[in-house]
Amino acid sequence: MLDAKFHAQETEGLAFRPMRVEDIPSICVIEEESFSTPWTSGAFYNELTNNHFAKYIVMEIQGEIAGYGGMWLIMDEAHVTNVAVREPFRGRKLGERMMREMQATAVSSGAVKMTLEVRVSNRVAQNLYEKLGFTQAGVRKGYYSDNQEDALIMWADLPLK
Repeated sequence: MLDAKFHAQETEGLAFRPMRVEDIPSICVIEEESFSTPWTSGAFYNELTNNHFAKYIVMEIQGEIAGYGGMWLIMDEAHVTNVAVREPFRGRKLGERMMREMQATAVSSGAVKMTLEVRVSNRVAQNLYEKLGFTQAGVRKGYYSDNQEDALIMWADLPLK
C-alpha cells in the first residue's frame, strides 16, 4: 500500500489505462469514500458495456488503483461524469494528473471543449478546474439530490491536436 517513500516519489509507478469491468469493485470503494450519493456497481457496468459515448480511465500507482475519471464524448465535447482519488492518495496532486489525462484523452478523441458540474461549496475542486482552464458558465439549481446543493457549470477549451 502507501509508504513514506511514495510521498517523495509521487509519480513512480503512475500509469493510466482504460477502465475494465473487473475494476468496478475497486472503483465502488473510491465512490463510497468520495461521494455522498455514490454510483452503484450496476451504473458503472452499464457505462462500460452499454454507453458508446462513455470513456473511463483508471489511474494506478505501482499496480494499485488510486483513482479514476469518466466522461462522455459527444460530438466535439467531453462531458465529465466523475473524477475521484482514493483517500490514502489524496493531497498529492493526483486529481490534477487524472484531469490532465482526461483532457488529453478527450483531445485525442476529437473533443475541443470539456464541461463538468461541481458543487458550489467545493472550492478545492473549483480551484483545480480553474487551473486547468475551466471557467464558470452557469449554475444548475438543486443539482445534487442528497442536499439540493447547486452545481457550477464549468467549461474549458481544449488544445487542438
